Amino acid sequence: MPYYLFIWDDDNEGHIAEHGVTMDEFEEVVCDPDSTGESRATGRPIAFGYTSTGKYLACVYDFLDESTIYPITAYEVNG
Repeated sequence: MPYYLFIWDDDNEGHIAEHGVTMDEFEEVVCDPDSTGESRATGRPIAFGYTSTGKYLACVYDFLDESTIYPITAYEVNG
């Protein structure tokens, strides 16, 4: 499992909270994803995976460098 430094601020923390996702859940999925790709909407990296509580999340982020991540958004994927 890779190690990343996540840069959280009021904006991105509040944004994912509006979608019912916690910072811990976001970090859990990004550090141990089931799959990764590129967001169709923004072209940013996206990670998909299950949290320890069973939520299946999509997590979108930017790499600031090879080990630093700025979270953009996250949401639960249904279906």
